[in-house]
Amino acid sequence: MEIINQNKALETNRELLVLTHLSQLLTYVTGIGGLIVPLVIWLTTKDKILDMDEHGKAVVNFQLTVILLSILSVPAILLLGLGIISLIFIGIVAFLLPIVNAVKASNGESPSYFMTIRFI
Repeated sequence: MEIINQNKALETNRELLVLTHLSQLLTYVTGIGGLIVPLVIWLTTKDKILDMDEHGKAVVNFQLTVILLSILSVPAILLLGLGIISLIFIGIVAFLLPIVNAVKASNGESPSYFMTIRFI
């Protein structure tokens, strides 16, 4: 199915949207791959795939927020161990939200990453 948007034909590709969300899980394997791979997918296909711009921005903003909160949590470890609790919370949320939003993308819904700072 193609939709004409600003004189361009946009292709519907929900599988690529799902892959973009799930590629965030590369962080647990490579460390930084969870930001680089979705960023590359978003930048190369945002003008070709329907809804890729919205999903890609959400993924990149979420990854940047996770990185920022993780960096801020490290010094907080010295404050009664609060940093350890926040790092555990960040790890759980950063694992679950990409999966939830991948399911939403496969159903054609908009992504929702709560408490995400909008950098882009």
